[in-house]
Amino acid sequence: MLAWALTFFIISIVAAMLGFTTVAGAAAGFAKVLFFVFLALTLVALVVGASRGRPPPI
Repeated sequence: MLAWALTFFIISIVAAMLGFTTVAGAAAGFAKVLFFVFLALTLVALVVGASRGRPPPI
């Protein structure tokens, strides 16, 4: 999921440099949403793993 967020971020930067402001804004919005979903899922996985008594992977 983080890879998709980075992909949309790159698309938004390229679109902004080319002057496609609507596409850049939409891609940046998708990148933000995907990043925060990734962050939330990571935190949930860490909490669930800690509650089961397993040490986090290194």
